[in-house]
Amino acid sequence: MRPPRSVRRMRVLLLVLLLLIGVINYVDRSTLAIANHSVQDEFGIGPTEMGLLLSVFSWAYAFAQLPAGGLLDRFGPRRVLGGGLLLWSVAQAFSGIAANFKQMLVGRLVLGVGEAPAFPGGAKVVADWFPRESRGLPIGLFNTASTLAPAIAPPLLTWLMLSYGWRAMFVVAGVAGIVLALVWFAVYRDRGQLSAETELAPEPVSLREWLGLLRHRSTWGMMIGFSGVIYSIYLYLTWLPAYLEGERGLSVADTGLALVVPYLAGTLGMLSGGGVGDLLVRRGVPTMVARKVPICAGLLLGGLCTIPVALTPSTALALVCISAAQFFMNNASAGAWSLATTVGAERITASLGSLQNFGGYFGGAFAPLITGIIVDRTGSFVLALLAASGIAIAAALSYAFLVGRPVGLAEEPAPVR
Repeated sequence: MRPPRSVRRMRVLLLVLLLLIGVINYVDRSTLAIANHSVQDEFGIGPTEMGLLLSVFSWAYAFAQLPAGGLLDRFGPRRVLGGGLLLWSVAQAFSGIAANFKQMLVGRLVLGVGEAPAFPGGAKVVADWFPRESRGLPIGLFNTASTLAPAIAPPLLTWLMLSYGWRAMFVVAGVAGIVLALVWFAVYRDRGQLSAETELAPEPVSLREWLGLLRHRSTWGMMIGFSGVIYSIYLYLTWLPAYLEGERGLSVADTGLALVVPYLAGTLGMLSGGGVGDLLVRRGVPTMVARKVPICAGLLLGGLCTIPVALTPSTALALVCISAAQFFMNNASAGAWSLATTVGAERITASLGSLQNFGGYFGGAFAPLITGIIVDRTGSFVLALLAASGIAIAAALSYAFLVGRPVGLAEEPAPVR
């Protein structure tokens, strides 16, 4: 049966808003990577301290996932996601006026806390507004923000930095987020707030139910496996500009242009990761298997593509392999978020998604720091890239062998044909 017009309108609106929020989210993460050398020079810090600045965001982001999911399931995305967007945007603007390394560290920490509800919130919104068998594509569309923003951000942020300085770049990004937060509060409504849909509002998740998610082996498999996804993606997100400039000898302007292609490849991977899972479900493949196929394949192939990035002397071949790695790793990322929206009941979607994201960023947070330490001690990215390859392959095994049964459901729902 065709959904009511109010539901169809809200589905379109929420996808536009979620995409914009996701873009702002990743633009804000990209600013420090773009300003890497400028911030090091101004504050008099080295790669290890820069690695700490890049990693503290992820640690704060990871631990803030734990309350974020429960808050989203209890109070709804309008208040929790909107409040997070406002908080992280203020922190982003503050980082632009930071006077020293310690103040920048505080700004990055608050940025991580504020951004925590973004992607679990998006998963919650999709679970509330889309049928179970058709959530992969909306999840993929929303998550393309994580690749579109890094594709758009380098040339735009590089231009802002070269024209007005790195501080202005941070402030402009923060103000854009504040404006978007006001728009979100003004126009978005949780599904239960629409009078025609009030009966669909889910019962809030209790603390006991939330803790019960940790008794499932599948939950732990998702948490461990997603750490491999985020480790590889976040290594490229935080260190790729410095890698291209320092290891491959590209100029700042050339690096900004060179970053576009890998992230566009990642966008295609994100879309295919969600769409392939939907197609397999509609063809009768069990939901768990259908959602795991793009995850495991993406992690394995992405890990293998990272090996020649480390070893080839050719910059052109390295960029091709980086693009392939981005395609496959983002294929896995979209598949992982689709898995979170379909293997549990709708009322626990944000909680389950945030636990997976916690595991992902708890492990992934070490990527910038470990990379910085390795580069500091060896003067090269080779060992750091090879380590990321091994971690990605191990993560594929985690999804393949630990994630097996639905979480919080009596039985797997039958696919709709």
